Amino acid sequence: MRVGCPKEIKNHEYRVGLTPGAVREYVAHGHEVIIETKAGMGIGADDAAYQAAGAKIVGSAKEVFDRSDMVVKVKEPQPSEWAQFREGQLLYTYLHLAPDPDQTKGLLASGCTAIAYETVTDDRGGLPLLAPMSEVAGRLAIQAGATALQKAHGGRGILLGGVPGVLPAKVTIIGGGVVGLHSARMAVGLGADVTIVDRSLPRLRQLDDIFNGRVHTRYSTIEALEEEVFSADLVIGAVLIPGAAAPKLVTRDMLSGMKKGSVIVDVAIDQGGCFETSHATTHADPTYEVDGVIHYCVANMPGAVPITSAHALNNATLQYGLMLADNGLNAIAGDRHLRAGLNVHKGRITNRPVAEALGYELADIDQALKAA
Repeated sequence: MRVGCPKEIKNHEYRVGLTPGAVREYVAHGHEVIIETKAGMGIGADDAAYQAAGAKIVGSAKEVFDRSDMVVKVKEPQPSEWAQFREGQLLYTYLHLAPDPDQTKGLLASGCTAIAYETVTDDRGGLPLLAPMSEVAGRLAIQAGATALQKAHGGRGILLGGVPGVLPAKVTIIGGGVVGLHSARMAVGLGADVTIVDRSLPRLRQLDDIFNGRVHTRYSTIEALEEEVFSADLVIGAVLIPGAAAPKLVTRDMLSGMKKGSVIVDVAIDQGGCFETSHATTHADPTYEVDGVIHYCVANMPGAVPITSAHALNNATLQYGLMLADNGLNAIAGDRHLRAGLNVHKGRITNRPVAEALGYELADIDQALKAA
């Protein structure tokens, strides 16, 4: 198969879908790899590094799209990329379709087959291709929140860990999954007073064991959520419903009860955000203020640390990418985890949460693949 990787064009996105190390693996499997020139510059990988790994360098993204059987990316396709896909072509990347009707229409119109990293599953019921970026985003959320809390950035002017004789900042994390866990680790490491709110009692017990009492855990009710958000200096939104739009757990009215200069970091913004007042921002202009509360809602947070992120992502995506390159649609038909990752096929939605969120008829995967 001919596998292509274009340069990412989302604002301040420096990651790359294929590292030189991943290219070597595809080539070793007998595949031809096409890389857009300078695609890896954000991680310090120049064209020579890709050529040494066995890739062919082309001068434009159009050549990648025109010549590739499978396109491997990092972020969701941008409007200029939608029209370049074609029927029978595989797209392997993050999609986050539920809150993005325009992208969904573009991919449906193209007729391509799109596998979303964020809905591929594993034997333990986890999301192995989302997990590494959730780990990065969870840790970055505390760094970003700590910066936004500084007075010069509009925040309250409070240090997360405090100092002897002065109380630390209070951090509330909504959601105890991968993002929540890694946010808590960073916040605890800096000395903050941390509470995790979640609706799974087994998960709360597990988190209590992990942190050995260094983190407060609380079952999520409306009352509990209000109390924790109102008392917090920094609130991390770490809620995930796989494939679906994030629920709006913190309403506009609740902002009036929050401390002036407190900070919200909405890591769920890729799926629409879990704060009613959230809208996507970029690394170029990451924050805005609503009712005295600073919002940080960057939709590609791991792009800020592309060397760490790109290698962690490739470590996770390589196994399934090789399956797709080796076996094409048969890989999807024969592997339930890749089936879960299939979101779009030949103009049909094949992922239930996406179909329900956007009002599309759900296509049966088996019938869709047989028709192909």
